[in-house]
Amino acid sequence: MLHSHEGLDREGGFSRVRLFSPLRHRDFRRLWGGMCVSLLGDGIFLVAMAWQVYALSNAPTALSMVGIAMTVPTIVLLLVGGVASDRLDRRRVMIAADVVRGLAVGLMALLSLLGLLELWHVVVLVAVYGAGAAFFGPAFDAITPDVLPADELAQANSLDQLIRPLALRLAGPAVGGVLIDTVGVGTAFAIDAVSFAVSAGAVLAMRARPKPPELAPASVGADIRAGFDYIRGHVWLWATFATAAIAYLLFMGPAEVLLPFVVKNELHGSASQLGAVFAAGGVGSVMCAVIMGQSGLPRRTVTFMYVTWTAATFAVAGYGIADAVWQLMAASLAFNALETAGTIVWATLKQHHVPAALLGRVSSLDWLISIGLLPLSFALTGPVSAAIGAQTTLIGAGVLGAVITYGALLLPGMRELERRPGPAPGAGLEAGVRA
Repeated sequence: MLHSHEGLDREGGFSRVRLFSPLRHRDFRRLWGGMCVSLLGDGIFLVAMAWQVYALSNAPTALSMVGIAMTVPTIVLLLVGGVASDRLDRRRVMIAADVVRGLAVGLMALLSLLGLLELWHVVVLVAVYGAGAAFFGPAFDAITPDVLPADELAQANSLDQLIRPLALRLAGPAVGGVLIDTVGVGTAFAIDAVSFAVSAGAVLAMRARPKPPELAPASVGADIRAGFDYIRGHVWLWATFATAAIAYLLFMGPAEVLLPFVVKNELHGSASQLGAVFAAGGVGSVMCAVIMGQSGLPRRTVTFMYVTWTAATFAVAGYGIADAVWQLMAASLAFNALETAGTIVWATLKQHHVPAALLGRVSSLDWLISIGLLPLSFALTGPVSAAIGAQTTLIGAGVLGAVITYGALLLPGMRELERRPGPAPGAGLEAGVRA
């Protein structure tokens, strides 16, 4: 089980001055070089997709439908993606996922530039995009410990939480908003499609590595059951997965669907202003990642993780309270900064304490359970917001989600993990199961 990183400046801990030390490693540089470009494209895509959907059908139910179409294939295929990342060359899994997603977004760009794009086209193509994400996410989570020594994983996770929001939530949306206002949505989609090609090329340039160690019996069903069995034996895993599923049900659909709606229809803002709201979240994430990268992980890791996630979820209510774009920016900054703080701790704990041979499956189950109710969240957002209003929906989602999140911290045995030693990074399956 997890333990408190009391000696974060010791070997295997978190150095205060080594945030960028993972970049010394050739394969990590290539992995993250391609990822930075891809994330920049995805940040552009966030604004472009929302703006395009509301241009085709100016109703929250339309973007809800697109959200459902994107998440259902991801949910359905995540377990297969996790097994693939544990059995196959993770590089090839990531390259194939990039190619699939790049083709889907490229076709969307072509149809938009030709003036032929319809809502059903968007629904179909984002479904293909979601299928690719089901394979890329677990493989990326699992490949990082393959290319870095264990004592640099915490730095890599802080670097992740520095670069990811910088590209995905700050630069990407800001550039996307300007692109949409100047050259159109189709060009924005096209740039995202090119970014996937860059990412695939960078991963291809990495050194080939041996396949991950295979657990017997080597069948897909047995591999999936082994992942479930491991999670059931660890409260910090199953409780966090379940809590995330309920909290995301409450606030993720409203946040994703109604924030662009509020900017466009209630505050009469532009695409650039929507990009600025997203970018403010990127600023918050970057600030948090820099601070944690220099100060290290907290002693009471689980408590810190849940308190910050609770505060982040409560910040969603700020979207409903705001009556000006700058207030939305402030709420976005707070949400993303707090979410990032908890995520850095969470990612490091998983990588240090889940056995390497199970990490792909645990990551895929993390995704699967956490986002399993997202289609329902998207489906409910339209009718609920139509009945009580967009801003009231956001306030209720933030408050209820925060209550659920904090409740998990009170589960028996949850905080005991902070006082118990766990397996060393990369420990074998037997050591992990006994933990």
